[in-house]
Amino acid sequence: MRRPLRLILIYGSARPGRLCDTVARWVAEQTRAHGAFEIDTLDPLAADFPPNTAALGARIGQADAAIVVTPEYNHSYPAPLKALIDSADREWSAKTVAFVAYGGASGGLRAVEHLRNVFAELDAHTLRETVSFAHAWEQFGPDGELRSSSRAPRAMNGLLDRLAWWSDALRAARDAEPVAERAA
Repeated sequence: MRRPLRLILIYGSARPGRLCDTVARWVAEQTRAHGAFEIDTLDPLAADFPPNTAALGARIGQADAAIVVTPEYNHSYPAPLKALIDSADREWSAKTVAFVAYGGASGGLRAVEHLRNVFAELDAHTLRETVSFAHAWEQFGPDGELRSSSRAPRAMNGLLDRLAWWSDALRAARDAEPVAERAA
């Protein structure tokens, strides 16, 4: 029997009143329904957020994959997300990272493009598939439910299928041969 893939769901925003809670809750629901992953949430505003970089690195190190839920701030991603990512180094190596972005007209895609470069430097594999919510505040109702869109759930399911495939393949590769340390 195949063991479940361990996924960290990363909240990219630390602003009070953030829409990230709504979007990440939707992502978690979709991920649980998909069934391939066990979810560990990393939310900078949560009481259980790791108290130091060693604890944060350990949680990232135990994961097989990550989904980063990120807003777009000023054509890029939020500073607290960069700090979270940079709290680990080799723990990201040979892991799969997917993105769910939200924002104004661009739907957060400019943030995702910047994040791809960051994760490439950390030796992580980012998926081409991305779920994006343009004008996100109009796409979710006051109850947090996605308003009449069949595209987003289909796109999310496709992203999760690819994330499971790559994460399973990379976990098998890491199990067969641990990733060599990068030269400093």
